[in-house]
Amino acid sequence: MLRLLVLYTALALGANGVMAADLSALKTGEMKKLVVYDDPLPVPELPFTDPDGAELRLQDYAGKVILVNMWATWCAPCREEMPELDALQAEMGGDAFEVLTIATGRNPPRKVDSFFEEAGVTHLPKFRDENQKLARAMGILGLPVTVLIDQNGQEVARLIGGADWASDDAKAVIKALIN
Repeated sequence: MLRLLVLYTALALGANGVMAADLSALKTGEMKKLVVYDDPLPVPELPFTDPDGAELRLQDYAGKVILVNMWATWCAPCREEMPELDALQAEMGGDAFEVLTIATGRNPPRKVDSFFEEAGVTHLPKFRDENQKLARAMGILGLPVTVLIDQNGQEVARLIGGADWASDDAKAVIKALIN
């Protein structure tokens, strides 16, 4: 039994290295700014809230690839990329993948609603990290920041700043993570 555990662990570690290498090969176009980790990072088990105030955690999405976008209503690059994130969710969101948008800091629900309405966003959640506990624990210093989390709940890549998440380059990265 111990022998199988050691073998499985070695295979899993090897697979992680291959996945990271595969993502690095996909760093083209807008994805050139993507930082890919050789060793995936654990994500904090801190809550964020939905519009009704219910607490959620990133671990609630285990088994899915998730793209976590940390943003704010006052952030100009966030305004530019939000429709692209919405398009990505509309096209690829489902059982294997989901886009989570988390407004961090002071973003009152009415401002979030107004932001989504003005940007034409209809497919994304309106999650909030009002006290920035999750953002701080994840080392988010500026906005927007997008974090890619694999099916095992590990951070595998991060992009600081805005990007065209509806581009073919971004979709190739997402598809590689799903597969």
